[in-house]
Amino acid sequence: MQQQQYNAGDIVYIFYRDPQIEDVANIQEAQVVNNPDHPNELGLFLLETYYPITNDILIYTSEMDAEQAYHQYFH
Repeated sequence: MQQQQYNAGDIVYIFYRDPQIEDVANIQEAQVVNNPDHPNELGLFLLETYYPITNDILIYTSEMDAEQAYHQYFH
């Protein structure tokens, strides 16, 4: 997947694994925000928590793209 340029305020979709149920993943809406720990970097705000944007996170700009990828990876 190509590195995408994001802006603070963008809504994106990611796969989120519940830490208590490792074999379950869901599509979750997240917001791109300025990282509070590193003001010159962007992060994701998801479920009341900030996450850095890393290459380990698959980020989709549309829910439909996320759903198609989800079915490809998990079904």
